[in-house]
Amino acid sequence: MKFIHTDHKPIRRPLRAAFAILAVAAIPAAAVAVPAVADASTTAASSCPTGWGSLPEASTYRGLGKLTNVRTGRHDCFDRIVFDVKGKPSWFGVRYVTNVYTVGEGALVPLRGGAKLEIVLSVPSYDDAGNDTYHPANVNELTNVHGYRTFRQVATAGSFEGETTIGLGVRARLPFRVFTLTGAANTSRIVVDVAHHW
Repeated sequence: MKFIHTDHKPIRRPLRAAFAILAVAAIPAAAVAVPAVADASTTAASSCPTGWGSLPEASTYRGLGKLTNVRTGRHDCFDRIVFDVKGKPSWFGVRYVTNVYTVGEGALVPLRGGAKLEIVLSVPSYDDAGNDTYHPANVNELTNVHGYRTFRQVATAGSFEGETTIGLGVRARLPFRVFTLTGAANTSRIVVDVAHHW
C-alpha cells in the first residue's frame, strides 16, 4: 500500500487569503479616519495669527486719556485683555518681567502663573481733580479669568504720576501682541492678546 502525503496548503491558503483581505479592507478605514482628525487640528492651528513674539513692545506716542475699565475675553487662539480709555490712544509698554511691583511703593504684586507681563499705560485711573475714573472692586482680581487657557490673574500695581501699571499672570512665556483702537465719542482701547501656544 502506498501512503499519499497530504499537504494542508490548500486549507492554509484560503485562511491566509481571508486574513489578507480583512487586513486590506481594514487599512483604508483607519487611513481615512486618522487624517480627518489631523486635518481638523491642522486647520484650527493654521487659522491662528502668527508672527507674534515675547520681546518688549512699546508705542511712540502719548495721549491724554483716562483709564475707565479693564476687561478680558477668551478667543480660539488667544486670551485678550482690553483697557478702555476716555480720550485718544495713549503710550503703552508691555514686557515679561521676573516680578511686578507697585508703583511708588515698590511692593511685590503676587501673580499666579508661570510668567508675568508688566503692562504700563500712560493713562491714569484718576482725573485732573484726583477722582477715580476706574475703581476695581478687588485690586488683585480685576477680572475673573478662571477657565482661561492662558491668563491666570490680572492685578493692578497702582496708578501714579499719570501712569497705570497692570500685572498679568500667564501660564507661560507665550507670544503676545499689543495694539490700539479708536472708538466713538472720544474713546479708545489698548488691547493685549496673549497666544495659547507658540
